[in-house]
Amino acid sequence: MTYPKVPSSHPGAALGVPSSPRFPEIEERILAYWERDDTFRASVEQRDAGTDGENEFVFYDGPPFANGLPHYGHLLTGYVKDLVPRFQTMRGRRVERRFGWDTHGLPAELEAMSQLGIKTKDEILELGIEKFNDACRSSVLKYTDEWRDYVTRQARWVDFDNDYKTLNPTFMESVIWAFKGLHDKGLVYEGFRVLPYCWNDQTPLSNHELRMDDEVYKMRQDPAVTVGYLLDSTGEDAVLDGAHLLVWTTTPWTLPSNLAAMVGSQIDYVVVEAAVPGREDGTTARFVLAEARLGEYKRELGEEPRVLGRYTGAELVGRTYTPPFSYYEGHENAFRIVAADDAVTTTDGTGVVHTAGAFGEIDKEVTDREGIEPVMPVGADGAFTFPVGEYEGMLVFDANAPIIDHLRAATRGSGETGSVTPGTVLLRRETYDHSYPHCWRCREPLIYKGVSSWFVEVSKFKDRMVELNGQIEWMPEHVKDGQFGRWLENARDWSITRNRFWGSPVPVWQSDDPAHPRTDVYGSFEEIERDFGRLPLNAAGEPDLHRPFIDSLTRPNPDDPTGTSTMRRVEDVLDVWFDSGSMPYAQVHYPFENADWFEHHFPGDFIVEYIGQTRGWFYTMHVLSTALFDRPAFTSVICHGIVLGSDGQKMSKSLRNYPDVSEVFNRDGADAMRWFLMSSPILRGGNLIVTEEGIREGVRQVLIPLWNSWYFFTLYANAFGSGGAGGAGGQGYAASSSTASTTPLDRYLLAKLRQLVETTTAQLDALDVAGACDSVRSFVDVLTNWYIRRSRERFWDTGSDEGAADTKAAFDTLYTTLEVLTRVTAPLLPLVSEEIWRGLTGERSVHLTDWPSVDELPADDDLVAGMDRARTICSVASSLRKSEKLRVRLPLRDLTVVVPDAASLTDFAAIIADEVNVRQVSLLDLESAGDSDFGVTQKLTVNARAAGPRLGREVQTAIKGSKSGDWSVGEDGTVTSGGLELVEGEYSLETVVEGGANSSRATAVLPGGGFVVLDTEVTPELAAEGLARDVIRAVQQARREAGLDVSDRISLTVTGSQALWEATVAHQALIVEETLATQFGSAPQLEALSLGEGTTEADLSDGESVRIAVKKLA
Repeated sequence: MTYPKVPSSHPGAALGVPSSPRFPEIEERILAYWERDDTFRASVEQRDAGTDGENEFVFYDGPPFANGLPHYGHLLTGYVKDLVPRFQTMRGRRVERRFGWDTHGLPAELEAMSQLGIKTKDEILELGIEKFNDACRSSVLKYTDEWRDYVTRQARWVDFDNDYKTLNPTFMESVIWAFKGLHDKGLVYEGFRVLPYCWNDQTPLSNHELRMDDEVYKMRQDPAVTVGYLLDSTGEDAVLDGAHLLVWTTTPWTLPSNLAAMVGSQIDYVVVEAAVPGREDGTTARFVLAEARLGEYKRELGEEPRVLGRYTGAELVGRTYTPPFSYYEGHENAFRIVAADDAVTTTDGTGVVHTAGAFGEIDKEVTDREGIEPVMPVGADGAFTFPVGEYEGMLVFDANAPIIDHLRAATRGSGETGSVTPGTVLLRRETYDHSYPHCWRCREPLIYKGVSSWFVEVSKFKDRMVELNGQIEWMPEHVKDGQFGRWLENARDWSITRNRFWGSPVPVWQSDDPAHPRTDVYGSFEEIERDFGRLPLNAAGEPDLHRPFIDSLTRPNPDDPTGTSTMRRVEDVLDVWFDSGSMPYAQVHYPFENADWFEHHFPGDFIVEYIGQTRGWFYTMHVLSTALFDRPAFTSVICHGIVLGSDGQKMSKSLRNYPDVSEVFNRDGADAMRWFLMSSPILRGGNLIVTEEGIREGVRQVLIPLWNSWYFFTLYANAFGSGGAGGAGGQGYAASSSTASTTPLDRYLLAKLRQLVETTTAQLDALDVAGACDSVRSFVDVLTNWYIRRSRERFWDTGSDEGAADTKAAFDTLYTTLEVLTRVTAPLLPLVSEEIWRGLTGERSVHLTDWPSVDELPADDDLVAGMDRARTICSVASSLRKSEKLRVRLPLRDLTVVVPDAASLTDFAAIIADEVNVRQVSLLDLESAGDSDFGVTQKLTVNARAAGPRLGREVQTAIKGSKSGDWSVGEDGTVTSGGLELVEGEYSLETVVEGGANSSRATAVLPGGGFVVLDTEVTPELAAEGLARDVIRAVQQARREAGLDVSDRISLTVTGSQALWEATVAHQALIVEETLATQFGSAPQLEALSLGEGTTEADLSDGESVRIAVKKLA
């Protein structure tokens, strides 16, 4: 036995390679081999890095959180993270693949809190920060073993032993160095800003965090109210004095903090009179709102309310009013109408916007501009505090109901009104459905709240970020100037501090006495030790920048001559995205170590994550890299879409709307899953629905055909030498790489292989992974459904010298093709490719070879073009057969091919005839053949929208000409209709096949021009041959079922009807040749053979049946 050339243990394999492989078993064996052989390390180390790393391909592995098990998103990203480095390694580059772990932030804290059974920050403080952070440290590494098993099983090569963790002191030191670098450049500041705020986790979020996940914004019902503020009387305008300024808000809980009311200076407002809601005494009041909004308040204000006055917003500016609640009465500069043209519209509400400076971004900008100090009656936990006494301790969302109740009672003049001011009116209470932001970690609804935070002043250098984005190659390309580019253009300052416990510290110390202000920023252990005389040490005596160790470092304020104030660290920790954004330099402890290495390996060559990371990791890396190095952090990136469940919804464990990954691995294999994901539109930015059928389709389309090609090769190569007088048990043929064959099919396959190498190289260079998969799928179809099927007889050794030479050429061609093809598929299907390549060559690993070069393979563009054209003709003709219900094994008389330059197909006529199974192929030039003779016509359609602007009214003349047949195509291709010349784009020409009365002819149009006509008449002679070929197929199946080898000679007896017997007699030579029947007999009666051992019965076409007796001959 010649193949496979490496020992294998395929159970039940004929001659060493099974016809029906169990891919998961093959994969497990390959994975075990890789581990024994240390193949991954060898693949990296055999590639030279170059003097300054110029031959290295720098890949950044985005760090996942290890406190949860991997999911489909990790699986998808992991496959790409493996595929691209494998490809680049085969291209000769050295590609280090260092795994990383994201360990800080709220995910770790929430997991630790769950394990500790605590829910609040107060409980954390009661437990102690040190104990809590110890729990965080344990939780983040909880599933590292499971991750390693998972990543290994998916055949992803990555260095776990040299991983980096964001909790390591070296990583954290680089992080604080980055902070200090930003501070030294004047790009960091402390400020009070209104930010998205999670009251559950008691920390602000950055604006970019709201755009990372589609589920951050969820539909939510909230109460909306329209409230009338009582305008103060000035004595100057009787219409406005004592009127009610109507404001609309979807956050009633912010009304106690109202400080101003915004109007549009150019908007028209009216004062109308209407009844006060809920007042039984018929009391009326005057209400002020935008005139454009009157129609929305017909129910409360009447169908046609009496207009008492009209004003522009500019005329209302400066008027004061009584706040709706009394908590802050007398607040300086507050409770007046201000202009805010960019913030006020008439598309909803009343055209007047309630303003609470501490609870809205625009509110804060306006109150700052107007010199109004914000008020903050809401604590870190999202509950009301002093002076809002009635609602103190109540979560703001829960306070909506009692606030509305108090407003309603005050309006009616009865009941408990709380601190609602007299004259305040609740005009309307409604339910409002809107898309509302939620915390991406705990999923609770956020509030907007003023907080003190440290910010990176992104607005200072966002233009430079846009410029540097131009140096990055994006897949898909539209993300560059689309989702990512637009985000950069509108980038806001980044809040980088969090009021939490487990994370890199904000390396800022400030004086605790405002009378003696001082701020110190540190960027290294050395700087900290210099000023504090010691390092922050944990319980093990190791330097540790985590809380509470870093918090314990204090020193006297050098700027305080009294010596009473102390420098204390700002208690916040850094946003976890600051950690991950620092990954390129922090993973190598830059600038404290590896400075020269970093300079030659930055920016990275490649990263990949899902589309949401345009607001996350991609963004934060780009921000920090631009600010610190004036360079992009990476030069190429794949931005993939989102993996969805089989129902098109988000994957849900409770709904079980996706196939379990382990089950897929155990049933279909990791390569099957890889192919399904890598060949999908998800790598071009689209979303992907995961179904078991989709995964298995990849197995059917690519894995099985590829394996069948390998099986076919081994089956016949091992049987070589058993033909002719040699009998069974050949010595086998050891094929070799060769492109010397002159046989057209061999030359065609090798030329197509060259095109595959050229195309996939360009596609993978451009990160078009899905495109590369398409190219491989198309080539495998050519290999299996054209080359092997059409060359099958050539692989059988007939015993003659001439036949043996052609057989060896076929083997060498197929060997060469499989060897090159498995190198191309190695990054796409690493496990199956390894199995085939090693079995084919006997060498160590396909992943230690070089990517194939087009120079290895011959080019023959004319042959490829002609053969591809012939394949298209055969495909269309076969479809005609199918539509006419004429089976492939039934020979037909003639196929007429009418095409441009028909003579160029002369060399392929015999192939077409054999493939379509016709006795004759007639080739006619399209220019000279009479289309109408074959029921083929051309139809002209005039595009009125395109031609109208040029032809004007005459376009109708052209349309009429196209419909009446008054049109023509000149020799130069000019199209004229109704006497009017049309230009390209104004018309379309379509070839139409019309049904005719001639039932013995079927016609179909060819793509690219021309048509084929199939003679469908079946004569008795043709029917007999078709029946004989049906018998051959049934005999071959009987051979397989009997377990015979491909080279075994047999004694064959067949019985059936009189027609079947006559067919077998007439075509006996064909039958015995095709079935290797040394002895043959037949009888015109089905029952002449009794069913039993060695005899089977099969149903053929047209109601025929055959009994077959097969016996192996010695």
